[in-house]
Amino acid sequence: MTSSSTAGGAAAGGTTTGGTTAGGAKTGVPSGSSAGGAGAESGAVAQPGAGARLRPRRRAGVPARAGGLLVLPPLLVVAVFVGIPVVSGVLYTLGHFGGLNSVVASIGLHQYAADHWWGTLAAYRTVLTSDSFLRSLVVTVEVTVSSVVVVFALALAVALYARLHGGRVARLVTALAVTPLFLPAVIGSYAILTFYAGDGALTTLAHTLGWGSAPRLSYTTWGVIVGQVWTNLPFAVLMLTSGLAAVPDALIEAARDAGAGPAQVVLRILLPMTKVPAVITATFTSIAVLGSFTVPYLVGPTAPTMLGVQLANAFQSFNQPQQSLVIAVVVFALASVVGVAYVRSNVRQARDAARGGTQ
Repeated sequence: MTSSSTAGGAAAGGTTTGGTTAGGAKTGVPSGSSAGGAGAESGAVAQPGAGARLRPRRRAGVPARAGGLLVLPPLLVVAVFVGIPVVSGVLYTLGHFGGLNSVVASIGLHQYAADHWWGTLAAYRTVLTSDSFLRSLVVTVEVTVSSVVVVFALALAVALYARLHGGRVARLVTALAVTPLFLPAVIGSYAILTFYAGDGALTTLAHTLGWGSAPRLSYTTWGVIVGQVWTNLPFAVLMLTSGLAAVPDALIEAARDAGAGPAQVVLRILLPMTKVPAVITATFTSIAVLGSFTVPYLVGPTAPTMLGVQLANAFQSFNQPQQSLVIAVVVFALASVVGVAYVRSNVRQARDAARGGTQ
């Protein structure tokens, strides 16, 4: 069959698209029934030209700002219950005692009123130059860094063991590491306090074995680190375990087939592909330790202590709300510095995903 007959048959039909096959059977669909009906039913508009695509039609009566209205209620809740108190507290630290700060300013001691239109930094100078604050700041940084390192190392070990070996033992170890998640921090703190006390189980066992100078971790900074590890380990284990589980088995098997040992699989396959979960783990653990109160208050020493405890003592014991809010601003600043790593990690991940989608 020649090309002219094919074209002529298509023109004579008038209601079909395509043409005829070698056996004379017609291909395509009627131009006015199937294609047009599908477009009409789905509310789509066909673009002109060959290989036309269906473009979704916007529903009538639905404004373009509907998505913004759905986000408005949670934004209002955050603004009223978080944003306004934060702004009011910062203004109070600068010496603005009016408005929402009038009640607390009327009962606070050792306050510094604003002497400029923007306020005063006298409260910040008083707090930041005091010996008690500087010692507590050093203790807070030491406890935070030590806790994050220990938590990350233990969680990574558990997650790698569960990913590479599996089995009942791995599931049991993971379950034990996650158990503190279901225990309140108060119960865990008292358990640590009694276990590591001078007459606790650890000291008694050490004396039984002839070790009379066994360390006592209760009411020490080391006890606070143990408590922070106990409290933050479950989240780290869950985050790193889920991150390692997302690595395809095919990559691990391919590396093993190429002669890579366990160390090379971990260093070149697993760890590079779990950067985002690792950053999230370190960031959230750091912020949790920086703002902690229960564990250092119950297990730690009286002085120097962490900034969360000193903040509460300045407000409750010494009736210095302005100084306590200055300490809160310092804790927030430290947490913000740590949060920069989390934000940069998310931005980098979104950028990589966008590049991968355009390729």
